[in-house]
Amino acid sequence: MIVIQAKLIFLNKEDKQIVLDLMRRWSSCMRFAYKRLLEGYDRKTLKRDLQGMFDLNSRYVDDAIMKARSTLESARELGNNPKKVIFGGRDLFGKLKKRHINGKGYEKLKIRWQEKRKRNLYSRGDKSKKGNLNTRIEVRKNGTFLRINVGERKYVYAKIEAGYKKNKRREELFREISESNISYSVELKLKNGSIYAYFAIEEEYPEIKITKEKGAIGIDINAYPDNISWVEVDEKGNLISYGSIPMPELASGSSDKREYFRWQYAHEIVKLAKEKGKAIVIEDLEIKNKGKRGDFSGRKSRRIKHSFSYKSLLKKIKVLAKREGIEVIEINPAYTSIIGMLKYAPQYMITKDMGAAYVIARRGLGLQEKIPDNYIKFLNALTVDELEELKEYVKNTVKNKYLKKRHLKEINRAIKFLQSLESEPERVLRPLDGTSFSIYDFWRVLKVAVVTPLSPEKVKRDFSTLKELLIQGKWRDP
Repeated sequence: MIVIQAKLIFLNKEDKQIVLDLMRRWSSCMRFAYKRLLEGYDRKTLKRDLQGMFDLNSRYVDDAIMKARSTLESARELGNNPKKVIFGGRDLFGKLKKRHINGKGYEKLKIRWQEKRKRNLYSRGDKSKKGNLNTRIEVRKNGTFLRINVGERKYVYAKIEAGYKKNKRREELFREISESNISYSVELKLKNGSIYAYFAIEEEYPEIKITKEKGAIGIDINAYPDNISWVEVDEKGNLISYGSIPMPELASGSSDKREYFRWQYAHEIVKLAKEKGKAIVIEDLEIKNKGKRGDFSGRKSRRIKHSFSYKSLLKKIKVLAKREGIEVIEINPAYTSIIGMLKYAPQYMITKDMGAAYVIARRGLGLQEKIPDNYIKFLNALTVDELEELKEYVKNTVKNKYLKKRHLKEINRAIKFLQSLESEPERVLRPLDGTSFSIYDFWRVLKVAVVTPLSPEKVKRDFSTLKELLIQGKWRDP
């Protein structure tokens, strides 16, 4: 999806007021439709009733219902209570309720919230109607205009301003859109008293030619240090090559500067995949870890969401890869770092981040990670008493309260896991049916038993020490 923003300039105040009234009625229609959808009303009933209620044509009403439905589905997917959705923005509404701002500041905040809540309009594109029937781009001798349907056979024209400085390329793009009759959606929003239009064009991608048949490139993006670790594997999941791309520019600077460099790094990854002739495997774009309070307030969540723009970079890689006809595979990122750190970092003498990228690439090919025999022997030899000693070591050694709490929580879970195996006569590790433990708990216990004692204050990136310990099986060596 390509989105182009432009400011609308109206020929007179009356035309602008007519459009603002249309935006108010459409916003009210969308909020009303949302409430009715919560009550179980169907689309056909709503479409019939809302046209007369809000004096909107059937297309505007249908678009309002669609927007309301997408908001409802989004709330449910995020695990939020759909009944508590606040149109206009929860953050702004919270500030208004607290009344911590007085006078002009409060009035500005109130106007801003009212603009976001009551001054919106959305119109879907339609190829059969030459692009968009309700809001259409028209090119004239004196400029490019947006024709807005404000009633039955009534239209208002607003000039599309390409930018603060005249942007010839953007004007040419609007002309191409108008003449090609491609489908485009238009969304109007009121900001600081001005109406802005957002034109969304569905991008047509070429046929996928580079697939995972010859292997894949696994990508692991790290917040600290700022870099992209990549690993190339063949079609059987064997390691071929690996490397990393440092990204110091993303640590600071303006948002525009960081956005520019995110595109540059995305281009590097796609260029690499194209040269190797391999598909790209990335982690699922949804950031599941929202922190304890569900507001991205956690330490890891803040680092991912704010400092690093993790999701934004992955999206750019995905878009650019599709433009080049390269297959992009999204996988569940669960335990990729732990498995890469414990299994592949010491085996191939690579960093834990490259180990994680290796696991991501293999998972993209549909391969499962088995626990090596030496690892199972190590875990079978591990005792609860040893973990109890580790608890005392952490309590006396780790000064950081956050780390200490996290380590103790992990150790206690590992102890419960080992205790659940005591009833096993042969004490052979295997997935425990009927319990709360899974195959991933094996890797979690291994991390607690091996990594925590080596470096309780900070996770190391060099795991050469583990080569003798785990791979060669010398864990009882003094």
